[in-house]
Amino acid sequence: MTTTFSRRQLLQAGIAASLPLPALAQERRFAPQVGPWRTFEVTVTVNVADPQGTTRLWLPVPDLDNNWQRSIDNSWSGNASQAGLVADPKAGVRMLMAEFAPSVKAPTLQFTTKLQTRNRAVDWSQRNLAAEDPAVLRANLQPSEFKPLDGIVRQTALAATKGAKTDVQKARALYDWVVTNAYREPKTRGCGTGDIKTMLETGNLGGKCADLNALFVGLCRAAGVPARDVYGLRLVPSAFGYKELGGNPANLKGAQHCRAEAYLAGYGWVAMDPADVLKVMRQETPDWIKDRKNAVAAPVDAALFGSWEGNWVGWNSASDVTLPGSVSAQTLPFLMYPNGENQSGRFDELSPDTFKYAISAREITT
Repeated sequence: MTTTFSRRQLLQAGIAASLPLPALAQERRFAPQVGPWRTFEVTVTVNVADPQGTTRLWLPVPDLDNNWQRSIDNSWSGNASQAGLVADPKAGVRMLMAEFAPSVKAPTLQFTTKLQTRNRAVDWSQRNLAAEDPAVLRANLQPSEFKPLDGIVRQTALAATKGAKTDVQKARALYDWVVTNAYREPKTRGCGTGDIKTMLETGNLGGKCADLNALFVGLCRAAGVPARDVYGLRLVPSAFGYKELGGNPANLKGAQHCRAEAYLAGYGWVAMDPADVLKVMRQETPDWIKDRKNAVAAPVDAALFGSWEGNWVGWNSASDVTLPGSVSAQTLPFLMYPNGENQSGRFDELSPDTFKYAISAREITT
């Protein structure tokens, strides 16, 4: 059998052959745009493996309603002696608390939340004249235990934003500073702790999302730009094919992810996520990408200054969280994981295999 090719086919084949294979393989797109709402049902199941005395559990719940996320319903079941929604009196963040009497031999709690999310993207050509509550802005200019705003944090922020006049210019400079100077460290437990003073003092700028986005948020605050972390959970794969920017809905163990927002005058709260840029650079391909202009990293780098994908749920933006009813006075730097305690003390929330919790999600399309 004889195969014939047109001149056009031969030319196309020649062009393809002349391109380096990595360029063909790595051509990527990542451009979230505001679109329709997506509905998800998220289920968290906790089975306490070693009950000792009274057991208490605290689970994060969606505590955000805005133009990119809205809650529909929360429900829970199990064998708790009492359970209900409570709030940290200082941070104000809501959570589900359950208490199990010592007689309960196998404490079990299942929490289900139904919510809607959608992509988020700022339109830089349109000014947003809606004013935020001044008290909210002041709150997001305050230090926290792991985000002090003086000393080396302020020095770094001022150096990085030298010459920047507007909020947008300052946020851009700090986003670029974090992507250029920090890096994703896969060996960090969980999502990190967000201890940015120690990171800067030691010069060890490796970590995960709660470290890297905390660094961005802390530097923004120190430079006078209101900013906040948003603690949440990846739900489903990315629509753009980035394996590191999505979750497996059947098993969301380890899918916790912290994002960030900055309040930019004239635009309001704007989505940010330098940590995910660094995650793509470190883990999306077999080789660590060191150049943010790389074909895989560049679309993510460009998009995550001002947008993010709606395949994720945000729980809250609280820091220095107190667990109501806990016998321990210890605060949490943030509430993003299930937490628990018994007479032996606090459970290790970063060890779902020993703490025995599972998280799953399903998208509702009808």
